[in-house]
Amino acid sequence: QVQLVESGGGLVQAGGSLRLSCTASGRTIGDYGMGWFRQAPGKEREFVAAINWYGDRTSYADSLKGRFTISRDNAKNALYLQMNSLKPEDTAVYYCAIARSYSNWLKDYDYWGQGTQVTVSS
Repeated sequence: QVQLVESGGGLVQAGGSLRLSCTASGRTIGDYGMGWFRQAPGKEREFVAAINWYGDRTSYADSLKGRFTISRDNAKNALYLQMNSLKPEDTAVYYCAIARSYSNWLKDYDYWGQGTQVTVSS
């Protein structure tokens, strides 16, 4: 069993930055793909970014390319999401998740954190 805990969310003004962290326990994450997803009120959970086990392959939702950066530190069992130039439409609960392989698809992720709220004010 894997436990994931996100942190780093909060309230920020449009144009600002936040760095989300996700720490894992119960299993070493080094062999797994990991990703970030988000869910805004009244909307379905959507893909944000993914990273492979080694950290040398990443993918992003088209609308987020150039603003968000995913990274990981397997030695620390941690996943990160650097979010820059934030917009009000980025407001959502952000979740980290683990998959058996590198994937952009929500259905491929087996373990999820509880989420961290990001609110961007205009």
